[in-house]
Amino acid sequence: MNFWQRGLKSVTRRKGRSFILFLVIFILGNVIAGAVSIQQSTKNVEIETKKQMGAQATIDMDYEQFDKDYNANPEKFEDDSEWFSAPSLKELEAVGQLPYVKFFDYSIPGYMGTNKVKAYSPEDGSVSYGGAAKYQFNLKGVNRKEIVDAEEGYIKIVEGSTFSDKDITDGTQHVIISKEVAELNNLSVGDQLVFDVTGEYYNEEDVMREDEGTDEGEMTDDGGLNEPEVITFDFPTEVVGIFTVVKKEETKEKTPEEVSNESWQAMEQINTIYAPNKLVQSLNAQMQEKIWKMPLEDVAGNEYYQSTYILNSIDDLEAFREEANALITKEYYHVVASSDQYDQIAGGMQKLGKISGYVVIIAVAAALMIISLIVLLFLRDRKHELGIYLSLGESRAKIIGQILVELLLTSALALILSLITGNLLASGISGSLLQMDWLNGAQNGVMYYGNMMGNNITTEEIQNAYNVTFSLGYIVSYLLIGLGTVLLSVIVPLLYILRLNPKKIMM
Repeated sequence: MNFWQRGLKSVTRRKGRSFILFLVIFILGNVIAGAVSIQQSTKNVEIETKKQMGAQATIDMDYEQFDKDYNANPEKFEDDSEWFSAPSLKELEAVGQLPYVKFFDYSIPGYMGTNKVKAYSPEDGSVSYGGAAKYQFNLKGVNRKEIVDAEEGYIKIVEGSTFSDKDITDGTQHVIISKEVAELNNLSVGDQLVFDVTGEYYNEEDVMREDEGTDEGEMTDDGGLNEPEVITFDFPTEVVGIFTVVKKEETKEKTPEEVSNESWQAMEQINTIYAPNKLVQSLNAQMQEKIWKMPLEDVAGNEYYQSTYILNSIDDLEAFREEANALITKEYYHVVASSDQYDQIAGGMQKLGKISGYVVIIAVAAALMIISLIVLLFLRDRKHELGIYLSLGESRAKIIGQILVELLLTSALALILSLITGNLLASGISGSLLQMDWLNGAQNGVMYYGNMMGNNITTEEIQNAYNVTFSLGYIVSYLLIGLGTVLLSVIVPLLYILRLNPKKIMM
């Protein structure tokens, strides 16, 4: 009879010992399987959510690091304004040349107030800008004829077209507006749109007198406060395209606060006007010169650029971040990715993943010790049997093979059953844990970056995406960990076999 046949018969004849070993491995296997299942599920949620958010990045200020340094040494920032200056266009373009970038664009932002050209506002009339202008518009410059927001699916051009190469190069006075703004102002593609750009100018001397005067400000002769000068100038453009905002499908009922935030964001996007960078630059310069009465020498070369980098794959993000940060010389600017929002608000999910990882480590360590001890005790009780095999000329290798067959037959059945029950256990436990306050506390300090149109997600949406299933990754990971643990636990007992002396045993 060969060793694997002896191993099979030994399992069936020693039912009590085999059941004890089976029960121990089954219980420990459930713990390991449940932890592995939770770990795989949290990882899958992170991967899928970040893919959904897109491989989009920008260069923005590192406010967290700035606040930390400022609180530690505020004197450092009193006389030095260089810390606030943004990276140069040359640096932004160098980042855009990295091999991870599919395409990139840089934008000169702007805004303007108007009184005649109407902006969209919610039907409830809850938005009031105040000041000399009734309406406010955001301007977003583009440096390529394909608009990034349209390519990424945030807006859709429904009439007209995007910009031409000539528009981008020459900065022609062409704009793309939303359908809502077009309807409010009775505009169509090809129409002339003259913005009555309106702003307020505060005389610097009056402002200084107010600061030095009473708490109520410097009073005029008639007892009132100094009024700012209202200045308006015309800025002619032509509508070449009309867009609509692409709405995300609703997957759940939203709270009034979430509805309000989404309405505000939608209004901001609807009131965004796309134009070539040079046109936005020209408008900003005219506003600074005509409304704020800045000297011409101070206006030139005072542009701020918002960069947008679309990566080839979300998997390239960390490599891109490392190399891009190395190219940015400004101390308080770094790469910010659309998927970073996940790390900010998915605290409960990440804690759950870490806890499951610790449970796997502890359970594996406990399994190694317990299984090793049980197998060793069983072998000590069978030393006369093993001694007979050795005295009859059986090699130690075949005896070791027999023990491995016995152990693997029992453990394989226990691991396969715990593969199923452990998954069910993980589903119930993780669902309860995610509802606990200590694990799912509110996340403070979540930052949303206005120059990226990334999908804003909530903690509830991440939790709804969490689902414990029989994935291939779970099955493979668990079986590798389980079988590996069993094989490692048999090392010490096998050393006992190697030290057996058949002469002493048979005496």
